[in-house]
Amino acid sequence: MFDVVLYSVLGAFYLFIVLSQMVVVILENRQPVKTVAWLMVLFFLPIVGLAIYFFFGRNRKREHFVSRACASQLARRSAVRFYQGGIPEVPQEHKQLIRLFRRQSGAFPYADNKVRFFADGLDMLDCLLRDIAAARHHIHVEFYIIEDDRVGRRVREALAAKAREGVSVRLVYDDVGCWNVKGRFFKEMERDGVQVAPFLPVRFPKFTSKVDFRNHRKIVVIDGIIGYVGGMNLAERYVYPAGGGRSAWRDTHVRIMGNAVGGLQRAFLSDWFVAAGQTITAQVYYPREEECRRIMDGDREPYASRNALVQVVTSIPTAPWPDIMQGMILALMRARHYCYLQSPYFMPTERMLFALQTAALAGVDVRLMLPERADKRFLTWASRSFLHDVMRAGVRVYLYEGGFLHSKTLVCDDSLMSCGSTNIDFRSFERNFEVNVFVYDREAALCMKKRFQEDQGHCRLLNIETWEKRPFWCRVGESSIRLLSPLL
Repeated sequence: MFDVVLYSVLGAFYLFIVLSQMVVVILENRQPVKTVAWLMVLFFLPIVGLAIYFFFGRNRKREHFVSRACASQLARRSAVRFYQGGIPEVPQEHKQLIRLFRRQSGAFPYADNKVRFFADGLDMLDCLLRDIAAARHHIHVEFYIIEDDRVGRRVREALAAKAREGVSVRLVYDDVGCWNVKGRFFKEMERDGVQVAPFLPVRFPKFTSKVDFRNHRKIVVIDGIIGYVGGMNLAERYVYPAGGGRSAWRDTHVRIMGNAVGGLQRAFLSDWFVAAGQTITAQVYYPREEECRRIMDGDREPYASRNALVQVVTSIPTAPWPDIMQGMILALMRARHYCYLQSPYFMPTERMLFALQTAALAGVDVRLMLPERADKRFLTWASRSFLHDVMRAGVRVYLYEGGFLHSKTLVCDDSLMSCGSTNIDFRSFERNFEVNVFVYDREAALCMKKRFQEDQGHCRLLNIETWEKRPFWCRVGESSIRLLSPLL
């Protein structure tokens, strides 16, 4: 009898907790699709569903990671760098997009930048190591993943060598992204003088407040004048072919030289404050225009553009606006001729999906390139569940067969391109710390367009009639996984 009473009390208590959490989810007024997804998890997955929600589902939009004082000082420094270069002439067709980013997060459009693209991981790594070796004052490095392999160790050794020379070296890595890396890998860096800080380390009892907000950015800043940003992490799979005849991952990275590096510097130092608790706002980290110009004139790297207007745009999960997603949507809605996009994953929010459909229905040549197979099978299924939605509106979908496509790019109308860390999925748009550069320049856009067209040669173009005839079990599996896409 006692056991029956005990189980009844525990069951009633558990039911009370689940129902109360469901009420909390409803009162948070999230997007309906996300609310329904969490309600299903709580209702249909007893105990496990509650644990999943406790760790990943709670809405923490009110949490502040960067103090207002630190954010204000960093904003002032980037503003000074902007005004030193003079107010740039803004292209008429992109004034609204540039204004959007300025009003959202104070992202300034910096003029007179050199921009180089990397579609080959080894080329990027070699160039990065040359720039690290030539650093004189500071090196700031931030990656979601830094593996203890050939690539990670080469970069670690290069950073350690500069630290021993007296160069100030700081490194931020994401604690979840580097979960599989032994602590001694970073301890060796610290012994050599590199300042290392994990981003929002996941440790009990603070597990639930941090595990779902990850820093997905890839940023390098050297002497405040040279910057790197894009989709590549520091791991062998981005550089060297894997076994079994598989090629290295196909990704895109950008090297920037010029005033726009001030935007990358601001992003890194904001993350450094979160990771290390240290505010750095000294003028030396934002070199003056004349010093920047002198070094740029002596640089002989091959560039896609030597006079580009660049905005560095960041997004964080606790901001009032999803900056990068809104920018991509506006770019799609203002495109007149074409808009080409690459992403390793495709689980768009309702707003992004609507923008893709609207642009295609309006006659814009919208092309979407995805990998034939993602690095995780369930992500492939989730992505494919959305393809019919865009294809029936006229979006041309290409599946890349030359390896795993990890590139995150956008190019529109021979005048705008974007590259960064942001995937077209719920997590990148709403849960991660991300960074993209938006480049308003014809030469840069044409270079990105050419690269996209070359990648098409390694793709198969989907046909909507054939797609609709795929096996019934495939459609059931894809649609089932799609229900959880807001949570992935």
